[in-house]
Amino acid sequence: MLVDDSAVVRQVLTALLGKDDSIEVIASASDPIFAMDKLNSNWPDVIVLDVEMPRMDGITFLKKIMAIRPTPVIICSTLTEKGAATSMQALAAGAVAIVTKPKAGLKNFLELDAGDIVQAVKAAAGANLRPIRAMHATAPIHTLSTPTTNTAYPSIKINIDEVIPALDIHATSAMAVTTDKLVAIGTSTGGTQALELVLTQLSRTAPGIVIVQHMPEKFTAAFAERLNKICAVEVIEAKNGDRVIPGRALIAPGGRHMQVKRSGAQYHVEILDAPPVNRHRPSVNVLFRSVAKCAGRNALGIMMTGMGDDGALGMRDMHDAGAETIAQDEKTCVVYGMPKEAVKLGAVDKIVPLDTIAQLIEVYGNR
Repeated sequence: MLVDDSAVVRQVLTALLGKDDSIEVIASASDPIFAMDKLNSNWPDVIVLDVEMPRMDGITFLKKIMAIRPTPVIICSTLTEKGAATSMQALAAGAVAIVTKPKAGLKNFLELDAGDIVQAVKAAAGANLRPIRAMHATAPIHTLSTPTTNTAYPSIKINIDEVIPALDIHATSAMAVTTDKLVAIGTSTGGTQALELVLTQLSRTAPGIVIVQHMPEKFTAAFAERLNKICAVEVIEAKNGDRVIPGRALIAPGGRHMQVKRSGAQYHVEILDAPPVNRHRPSVNVLFRSVAKCAGRNALGIMMTGMGDDGALGMRDMHDAGAETIAQDEKTCVVYGMPKEAVKLGAVDKIVPLDTIAQLIEVYGNR
């Protein structure tokens, strides 16, 4: 079901989703009041929901849905700071994905991103909502986002080797262990809820953390700001040159890649303006390969809930370079995609439930 006050959005999304044989748009509505009437007769597997609508806003409607009959909801939000802030509230209420839309050129934008929108709906349809409900029962949790391409490069897709050359295992494995350790985390669908659970459990002395969460530009800044208010560790959207230090978590900015560099025993991040790698920007593969190259066995790699396979190759690089690697287990993932692909490549040392990851990070940092 599509719920959006824009007739153009409803028309375009209906046409795009209808092209996929596995998706049926059973209804559309211009606001939540009309949607409520239609839900009484036919309940969908997935709801695509605008957040700013007349008569009833999307967040209020979302809360009603989650109270009555928890259903995967994708937020269709404008790519603005206001849209990002509002979407964070929707994520906190239990939504499972974000699809962004610009203020202008809407039809062209949605058609360019048709593949991502279709995949987001399919991922939402198969999402495991049990972890979301369990975490909402104990604390206010934000949920997730969805892989995004960057519209500056709508038709360009490159391989990771074009951003970071392939790993030289001999050079990496020869690096000495230092007192400066780092943790690299990759996640996508279901990731914001999972990250919040992990980061809020960490102490101020936790090792430095670098994170790629698939999320559109502008949204990562709002996400980091909200996390920073509730975590003991400092959580910030990464800027070029930021140091990776204990007690700090750096989140890759939406729409740009992030890699780690090493200067002596110290680590810092470099923010790259490069095309998407296999549809993703930021890319977990880019981050993980950079960590493998500059940190080797001084790093801990963590793959959490997410759709697709981004990060699997990079985690294998980390594993081959001597880093410890863990993956979130299927039971606690909203979507068991990225961890599963890393496991299939033999890149994972341990498979663990979400609620043990923070403890493992603390143990790793105290060795």
